[in-house]
Amino acid sequence: MVQAHPFVYGLGQRTETGSYLSPTNAIKHIAKKLVGAGEIDIVVMMVCAKTQAEFMNLLQLFSAVFPLPVFAQVERMAKTAANLQVTKMQLPGAQFGGLPKPQTLSTTNSRATMNAQLIELAKNSAGSVSSIDAMKSAMSRFKSTRETALKDIGNKLADLLGKSTIIWSFTGFGTGDYLAEHLQKEIPEPDAILTLATLFAGSELSSLKGMLHEPAKPTNTSESNNHIRT
Repeated sequence: MVQAHPFVYGLGQRTETGSYLSPTNAIKHIAKKLVGAGEIDIVVMMVCAKTQAEFMNLLQLFSAVFPLPVFAQVERMAKTAANLQVTKMQLPGAQFGGLPKPQTLSTTNSRATMNAQLIELAKNSAGSVSSIDAMKSAMSRFKSTRETALKDIGNKLADLLGKSTIIWSFTGFGTGDYLAEHLQKEIPEPDAILTLATLFAGSELSSLKGMLHEPAKPTNTSESNNHIRT
């Protein structure tokens, strides 16, 4: 996963009034990471705005629908920048080309699901308890904890499925050079000054692509197909 936002060291334009990044420069940054890669599947998600208030609103909506910790981190950075004008946060060093090492795509919902699986595993291993009464008590506790966890997951999933937000997206499969070239065509909203663009790259991203769909468009509209609801 590669991110481009105003707070990436050496990427955004920093002034006395804050840090800024246009969609064009954000996409160029991501495209450079793709150059030289073999055949890969990619999804690029982007939100951009012309004002700080609009950008903050878009970040909050995006991180609520897709609750990755990195998105929440960018939202916190933007809040800090808005409050202090110039953020003094410690930023990571610049990366010089190439995709980063693979990492687990983990959201709060996926971690809750994993915890429920661990509870189920512990329940299945409860037979090692020597006392029958102790075993019954342990099983009862496991059952109660598991039911609570699953109920919480169900509530969170129902809440998540009811959310949506508008973003710009690009999906594609091919060599890194091919994708980098096509990614830079018809970049939306070139006059925006605040941008968060995120590249997901891997061998197969169908589940991630399944989160995207085009919103209903009015008749005779010329709106770009890159405007996607997630």
